[in-house]
Amino acid sequence: MNLLQLIRSFTRTAETGSIAAAARTLGISATAVGQNINRLEAHLGVRLLNRSTRQLALSEAGTVYLAQVRHIEADLARAQAMITGDVEPAGPLRIASSSAFGRHVLAPLLPSLQQRYPQLQLELRLTDRAVQHGAEAVDASIRIGAQLEDGLVARPLARIPFVFCASPAYLQAHGTPLEPAQLATHRGLLHRFPTDGRPLRWGLLKDGQRVDAALPPSMVCDDIDALAELAAAGAGITRLAAFVAEPYLRDGRLQPVFGPATDWKPEPMEVYFCVSDRRDFTAKIRALFEHLQAGLPPAWRV
Repeated sequence: MNLLQLIRSFTRTAETGSIAAAARTLGISATAVGQNINRLEAHLGVRLLNRSTRQLALSEAGTVYLAQVRHIEADLARAQAMITGDVEPAGPLRIASSSAFGRHVLAPLLPSLQQRYPQLQLELRLTDRAVQHGAEAVDASIRIGAQLEDGLVARPLARIPFVFCASPAYLQAHGTPLEPAQLATHRGLLHRFPTDGRPLRWGLLKDGQRVDAALPPSMVCDDIDALAELAAAGAGITRLAAFVAEPYLRDGRLQPVFGPATDWKPEPMEVYFCVSDRRDFTAKIRALFEHLQAGLPPAWRV
């Protein structure tokens, strides 16, 4: 009996909420997962899962057992690395990220990670909602502060500048604001983040003072690249992360607001590398974290 295989079937089922979902993450049939759980329950002499045709839930014994074994794979990998030296990162590595950061920053960095460690099987999931690591079988996620949740281990990864910007035609027609209060007379292109459903606030800093810009929402969108296009078309002022704004600023389609002519600076975007538990920092997770740190522009590093 391969006890680790049985435990893996149980933990994936508990984390994903169904035998079918566990089977997909493990790459085996749902029948095999169900049989593994039955064998584990027979081995332990207790029922771990209460199952019906409509739902599946942990029993009291299952809850206790899950807490003790859910990190056993990571512990075994770390123990092997300690006695055999560093093990080359290998196997599935599922990464979740906001759509814009994943598209503009992560995607260009990941090919070189896989070239360095060809045994890695990378999966990149792009969504602006806060993914559930266990239920969705995610190994690591890249999040901004608004997405952080209790229970996650979050390591600072980057501090990325924001740019308030608008098209030259818009600024010529409506003027360029120099103080946060002046934004109240402009058309705002705001980003609605799905974490709480409200548009993200625009923070401005000056001499240690922070204010939230009061900007009337002319348009609200849940896609930051679409907001960049709206701004370039003259729809109003928007706030873009530097990695989105840079090509628009370079070719002149957008111009920065609160640039050298004012002491006010946009509050930067804090980006975090998140795992479920400190013990999840296995060789492949550590390799990903260090690769991202090394690949980010020096001005963004923390």
